[in-house]
Amino acid sequence: MAKYSGAVCKLCRREGEKLFLKGDRCYSDKCSYDKREYAPGEHKNMRRKLSEYGGQLREKQKLKRSYGLMEKQFKKTYIVAERMSGITGENLLSLLERRLDNAVYMLGFAVSRRLGRLLVTHGHFLVNDKKVDIPSFVLKQGDKITVREKSRKYDVIKTSLESAARRSCPEYFELNADAYEGTLKAIPERDEIMSTVDEKLIVELYSK
Repeated sequence: MAKYSGAVCKLCRREGEKLFLKGDRCYSDKCSYDKREYAPGEHKNMRRKLSEYGGQLREKQKLKRSYGLMEKQFKKTYIVAERMSGITGENLLSLLERRLDNAVYMLGFAVSRRLGRLLVTHGHFLVNDKKVDIPSFVLKQGDKITVREKSRKYDVIKTSLESAARRSCPEYFELNADAYEGTLKAIPERDEIMSTVDEKLIVELYSK
């Protein structure tokens, strides 16, 4: 599977806001975005007025990069959202938020979505007591995520839980840190999802 292997801090600078792609570093004074709040590249100081298409593209890129997806993966998720009943943009955000790798991050078992994806692919988690190693697995209401017994000794998971207090866990997730488990209590609504993206612009982009 294709994946982005470049400097992730450049992605935050390109989108003009923190995407929190490097875990604890994003909350520290070492954050590259805080040091250089301008776009990367030779023409970093040039301010260009975005066209309608440019604005739509930037919103799509911001959302795609926040969840660490490549274009093919993101478009596939959009198509699923489009076929669901309801508002396409809100469906898209809900599907992304219910990905297993994102749930692992939101619950605090990983300091970033990238690490969450790695831990999932290495088989460290159970969903409803069954091993799931597919990061794109979409959770349903009531699904329980548990750290496997033999994986609870790893420092990377323990440290992640300790640092999770720096960010709030969404209300639609419930964490039981002592039991190393979490639950998706409800399907997330748009006003509960912590995203600054204007999903309507993404729908407009793909509708062309």
